[in-house]
Amino acid sequence: MGDVVAVPERYGLGPIEVTAITAAEVEMVAPLTGSGYSVSGCSGGGGVTSQGGGGVRLSCKVGTVATVNDVMSLEVVKIGDTVAVLRIEPAG
Repeated sequence: MGDVVAVPERYGLGPIEVTAITAAEVEMVAPLTGSGYSVSGCSGGGGVTSQGGGGVRLSCKVGTVATVNDVMSLEVVKIGDTVAVLRIEPAG
């Protein structure tokens, strides 16, 4: 936990930080770099300020493939005792 994954700027997120790992899901936070935010497939929410920016919190279950901002695919491939394997790639 506490690991940080940098993602391409076009995804609309800053570095994604893993904040918790349970037997069933991974919790993450990330700053928003754009003026909007959307997610499907994982639970979570975020806030965007009128000037852009803000942050988001995600909880993703193992095996779920989420789409973030319609451009990024995030999958929790595997969860171990204190580690998780994430697959992050362009959506589509």
